[in-house]
Amino acid sequence: MSRAIRRAFETLLISGAMSVTALWSPTYAEDPQPSSRTFVVPQAGLTFLTGDSWQQAGQTMRLYGVQACIRGTAYTDRSGRKQDCGAVSLAMLAAIVRDTRPTCAPVAQVTASTSDQPSTILVICSAHIGNNALDVGAMLITQGFAFAALESTGKPVHLPYSIEEGIAQQSRAGLWAYPDMPHPNQVLISRSAGPE
Repeated sequence: MSRAIRRAFETLLISGAMSVTALWSPTYAEDPQPSSRTFVVPQAGLTFLTGDSWQQAGQTMRLYGVQACIRGTAYTDRSGRKQDCGAVSLAMLAAIVRDTRPTCAPVAQVTASTSDQPSTILVICSAHIGNNALDVGAMLITQGFAFAALESTGKPVHLPYSIEEGIAQQSRAGLWAYPDMPHPNQVLISRSAGPE
């Protein structure tokens, strides 16, 4: 098991045990419930698209309620070099998938904007570490390599992820350690507002 995955597991057990439990409780009526049609993410034939999505067998999968850093946005690392924030998020998702062989359950399907594109299946995934099953979205967010996705109203898609994000920000975990880290929700909001 990689050091980053082990650290994510330890952090979740120590600081986020209560919120991880909350992630799976049906407290929020607006949250979709996982389908009984679970699947294991294959170890081969995957193309990671972003730090919250991948393609398998021609189908796009996206972690429900998770927003990864956006490819092409940059932060300055400790050595003063610019790093692609989205590529770092993608690398963490790929490492978790490789090291934990997650099981996912579809919760919704988003129709593509054009008929020539496949729809996206929103999934909730569990990473398997020892005898424990941990929410992949919570792992990414708690470790500071992804963020809570927002609805167009600005409300979190999944409130527990917003709480996890606050914990990561306070502890300056992962990408939060870099003051110029481009928060993806702010980037998306500014892009949707268009030029002034």
